[in-house]
Amino acid sequence: MTKIIAELCQNHNGDIKILEEMVHAASEAGADYAKIQSLHSDELTHRKRFDDGLIEGNKVKVIKRPYKNEYDRLKKLDLSETDHIKFIEYCKKYNIKPLTTIFSLGKVEMVNKYFKEVKISSFDCASHRLIKEISNKNFNHIIVSTGATFNREIQKTSEILKKANKSFSLLHCVSIYPTPIEFANITRINYLKNFSSNVGVSDHSNPEINKNIVAAVSFYLGIDVLEKHFTILGKDKTKDGPVSANSKQLREIVELSKSNKENIKNYIDENISDYKILLGSENRDMTDVELLNRDYYQGRFASKDKDGNYIFNWEEQNVQ
Repeated sequence: MTKIIAELCQNHNGDIKILEEMVHAASEAGADYAKIQSLHSDELTHRKRFDDGLIEGNKVKVIKRPYKNEYDRLKKLDLSETDHIKFIEYCKKYNIKPLTTIFSLGKVEMVNKYFKEVKISSFDCASHRLIKEISNKNFNHIIVSTGATFNREIQKTSEILKKANKSFSLLHCVSIYPTPIEFANITRINYLKNFSSNVGVSDHSNPEINKNIVAAVSFYLGIDVLEKHFTILGKDKTKDGPVSANSKQLREIVELSKSNKENIKNYIDENISDYKILLGSENRDMTDVELLNRDYYQGRFASKDKDGNYIFNWEEQNVQ
């Protein structure tokens, strides 16, 4: 049976009461996991080239994402260690498994105290120092997204996890927000099966435009886990709202995951004239948008050494 992860991301707007309501709603919809993000605004790195961005001719070369604006936005969304503990309690109360994504070396110890399973974002699939640190902890299972990541990086990450004798899943992901379905490349899961028997999809399509067609085709092809952003607020109330499922849409995903192939195929036929547009290729070049996002998001968060210098997730220095 495919496991469903409701990615709460920052759709709680930093409000612990909304967070509890989200956990409850995700459980009622039938999701297996509720997932938060263990990031903190103080670990946001200031890389000056993103303050102004860069456009040459009509082509974006560097994303414009000013540090101050992003810091001010994230500061309101911070979840403390106490909030993490409350989140675990909510998951126990509503009978859903807790999960989180680690975004920096400095969060590994804290997350290891409370979580049995953990996720690594696409932009850290190539952060092999972070992968090693996590693989040395007592997590029962590690989930790794692979968006905007080169094949050689996925292979090395898999080797690290196998050497540590870790149970792990690899999720196909397209790092475009929202992802147009013609870029879904769901066949990519077949490539990931070279490294793990447990593979899945992290779906960033817009359910208001594309319904749950990406999830349905993924289930039809056979996956072990599907991650979908989830919200209980209006889709215009949070940054991740446009790629997030509401309670009704999440419940539909859960029902599809439990359906037989005939019913899934009927859903596909009813909602898209040619589902093959989603299949793509096992091996493909990343789009310009994905490369730009990779450039920005890799190194977006970092820990610090005793002198206050950034330690990026791929570097070997000691964390403060």
